[in-house]
Amino acid sequence: MSQLLPSALVNAIDEFGRLPGVGDRTAERYAYFLLRADPRTSQKLAETISKLHSGVKFCPKTFALIDADEDVSILYSDPSRDKSIVAVVEEPLDIIALERTGQFNGTYHVLGGAISPIDGVGPEQLHIPELIERLTNDNVQEVIIATNASVEGESTALFLQRHILEAGIDIKLTRLARGIPVGVDLEYAGQITLTHALEGRRAF
Repeated sequence: MSQLLPSALVNAIDEFGRLPGVGDRTAERYAYFLLRADPRTSQKLAETISKLHSGVKFCPKTFALIDADEDVSILYSDPSRDKSIVAVVEEPLDIIALERTGQFNGTYHVLGGAISPIDGVGPEQLHIPELIERLTNDNVQEVIIATNASVEGESTALFLQRHILEAGIDIKLTRLARGIPVGVDLEYAGQITLTHALEGRRAF
């Protein structure tokens, strides 16, 4: 393809193709769209991407994504949020999925992934110690383990259950109900599905 198209266009296609879920044809369409669009469109996109890392950081309490000039997530500092209930999720975008249901008024804790030995991710790579600290400091009464309905998510949930019990913390442990199909990440689950899953959560 490099002999048929200008190198600048080929480079753009290659970079778009590195994004998850973007195949060759989609990458070609993205690059060609930008080429045909007003140059300001490409410039705005480039500026936005260049500021991504400097403009975003992790909340030191919840590990949710926040603006670089914020101290903690608004979902933690907001006095109307119930700090006695913590939903534990794998990734920051899972928070958005649960918030869209409008059924949860507690706080969150982002693990930063799931236990997956095949990918070299063990418990030590996750924000589990920080979670244990929060359970005591915030007088948490219930932990909703909202990891994904996958093999890795289930393994992580079982590890968390065992780890919390071994820490001697007297707390209510619940898990999202099986309204979420196996293999579907929270980010892509429907609002109704997530609402039922929250309402039907069960004791761990």
